[in-house]
Amino acid sequence: MQRNLKKKVFYISILSSVLLYASCKSEIKTNETTKPNVILIMVDDVGYGDIAAHGNEWIKTPNIDKLYAESTRLTDYHVSPTCAPTRAAIMTGHHNYRTGVFFTIKGRSLILEKEITMAQIFKDNGYSTAMFGKWHLGDNYPFRPQDKGFDEVLMHAGGGVGQTMDYWDNDYFDDTYIHNGELEKFEGYATDVWFENVKQYIGKQKDKPFFCYLSTNAAHSPYWVDDKYSDPYKDNENIPNAAFYGMIANIDENLGKLQDYLKSINLMDNTIIIFTADNGSAAGNKMEEGQDRLDGFIAKGNNAGMRGVKASMYEGGHRVPFFIHWKNGGINVGKDINDLTAHYDILPTLIDLCELDVKEDIKFDGSSLVPLMKGDASKFEDRIVYVNTQFSTDPVPWKRTALMHRNWRLVEGTELYDLKTDPEQRTNIADQYPEKVKEYKAAYDKWWAEISPTFVEKPYFIIGDKAENPTTLFCHDWHSDDFTPWQQNHIREGQINNGFWRVKAVEAGTYTIKLRRWPVETHLALNAKAPLRPAIPGTSVTESKKSKALIIKKAKIKIQDIELTKGVNPNDEYVEFEVNLEKGETHLETWFTLDNKEELGAYYATIEKI
Repeated sequence: MQRNLKKKVFYISILSSVLLYASCKSEIKTNETTKPNVILIMVDDVGYGDIAAHGNEWIKTPNIDKLYAESTRLTDYHVSPTCAPTRAAIMTGHHNYRTGVFFTIKGRSLILEKEITMAQIFKDNGYSTAMFGKWHLGDNYPFRPQDKGFDEVLMHAGGGVGQTMDYWDNDYFDDTYIHNGELEKFEGYATDVWFENVKQYIGKQKDKPFFCYLSTNAAHSPYWVDDKYSDPYKDNENIPNAAFYGMIANIDENLGKLQDYLKSINLMDNTIIIFTADNGSAAGNKMEEGQDRLDGFIAKGNNAGMRGVKASMYEGGHRVPFFIHWKNGGINVGKDINDLTAHYDILPTLIDLCELDVKEDIKFDGSSLVPLMKGDASKFEDRIVYVNTQFSTDPVPWKRTALMHRNWRLVEGTELYDLKTDPEQRTNIADQYPEKVKEYKAAYDKWWAEISPTFVEKPYFIIGDKAENPTTLFCHDWHSDDFTPWQQNHIREGQINNGFWRVKAVEAGTYTIKLRRWPVETHLALNAKAPLRPAIPGTSVTESKKSKALIIKKAKIKIQDIELTKGVNPNDEYVEFEVNLEKGETHLETWFTLDNKEELGAYYATIEKI
C-alpha cells in the first residue's frame, strides 16, 4: 500500500514537471510570436500643416486623420530640415552630424559604414527586416539598405524619382526600381507600388515579427500624380500646388488600404504603426511678397502658424507630424505629448517598446519617449535639441542651426525667439535676454566640442569588393564647393561642373574605370542627345527638358598618383582607362574636355576590379 502510494506520488510529480515544462515552453513560444511588429511610415516633404488633422481645411486626409485620432501624437517633434540627415538620425538614434550625413548631395548623404541602424538591431533580435521606397543614405556598398540590416529591399535610387542615380526616365508610373540589388520593372504609380509590396511582404512574414520601413518618395518633387487625385485641389487660390496635395491624398488612400489589410490578417492590434515625415512642407505654402523662399513668413497654404518651409532653420522647416499607434501596447487613444522631442529619440523608443537587446557599446544621442507615453515627464531629461542642414561639404558651426530648449529657439546663435509669445518667430528678442543667449551659446560650444571630432571620419565608396563589383559612381555624390548635378535634367542640359569622389580600394590590383556622359541603361554615345521623355496624359507628368549634345574631345582621370588622358571616339558609350591601384583610401577625379576647351566631370564613372 505504502509502495503504491509512493509510486502515485512519483508519477504525479513527473506529470507535474512535464506539464510545467510544457507550460513554460508554451509561454516562451507565445512571447516570441507576440512580439510587436513595427511599420515605420516616413513620408517625404509633408509638413505639419499639410494634413487635415492639424487644421488644414482644404486637404482631405481621412485615413491619416483616423490614425491621428487613435494614436499618441508628438506635437513638438523635430527632425532635420532636409531629408537625408533626418533619415540618418532616425535610423541610428544619433544626431545626423555623428553619422556623416548633413546634406542631401555632394557625398554628404552617405551614412558612415560604422553606424549601426535600426534594421540591424531589429534583425539581431530575431525580426525580419524590409524597406520600401526612398533610402537616400547611399546607393553603393557599404551604404545600401542591404548593407545596413535590411533583408528585403525595394527602392528607387537617390533622393527622389528623376534624380541623377535613379533609373533613367523614371516618372512615377511603371518605373524600374532596385529589388534586392537587381533592376526590376514594376507596373503602377510609385506610392502604390511601395504599399502593395509592403502588403505582399507582410503576408509572407505574418507568422514571425517584422520591422518594415515604408519610406515614400511622395510628396517630393517632381509633383507628378494621376489627375483624379489632384483635380479636387485645382482652382483653389489657397492651395499653391494641387499636384502636391494630390500626392498626399494618394498616400492617405494607401494608408487606409494598409490598415484594412492588417485587420484582415489579424495583425493590426499587435503592430506598432508610426506615421511621420522627414522635413517641413516643400510645396504646401506660398511666402509673403519679398520673403526668403525658405525662411520667410507664409501668405497662402497651411503651415500651422509657423515660419519657414523645408530646409529652413525656423520652425516650419523641422517641426513635423508624428503619430504612434499600438493597440496591444495601450497606445490607441488620442493623446498629445507636448514635450520637445526629436528624430533621434525614435530608435531608443522602439527598443524600449519592443524590449530589444542592444550591445552595450551602442550609445544614443536620443532618449526613449516611453516615460512621456506613460505620463511620467519627471523621468524625461530636460534637454537642448539641435537641428540643422548644411549646404556645404564640411560642417560649419551654427550654420543654419536651430537650438531648441522648451519654448525657446536660438537661430544661428544670433536670433532668439519665445514660441509662447511669438510662435511665428517674427521678433528677435536676443537683445532683451543677453544672459539666456550667452547660456545657450555656451551649451552649443560644449556640444560642438563633443561632436566635431567625429567629422574626421569620412564616408568612402568601397571599390573592388565582391559585395559590389563593378561599382558605378554618380555626380550627385561629387564633393564640390560648386553646384552638383543632382537630377537627370541637369545631365540633359550638360551642366558644366566637377568634383571628386572619395573611394577606398579594398585590395591592390588592376581596375578599369569607364567614364560616361549618359547612364549605362540608355546605351547612348558620349556625344549623343537623349530623346525626350514624354508627358503622360491624365497625369501631371510633363515632358522632359530637351537634351544638349556635348562634343567631348578628351577624357582624363586622376586617382592615387596616376593621371591618364585619352582621346574620345564620339560614337562610343564610354571611354575606358585601366589602372593599377594600391590598397587604401584615395580620391577619384575625372574630366571631359569639350571642343570649346570647357571642362566638366564625367557624370557617371564605373569602376571594376579585374
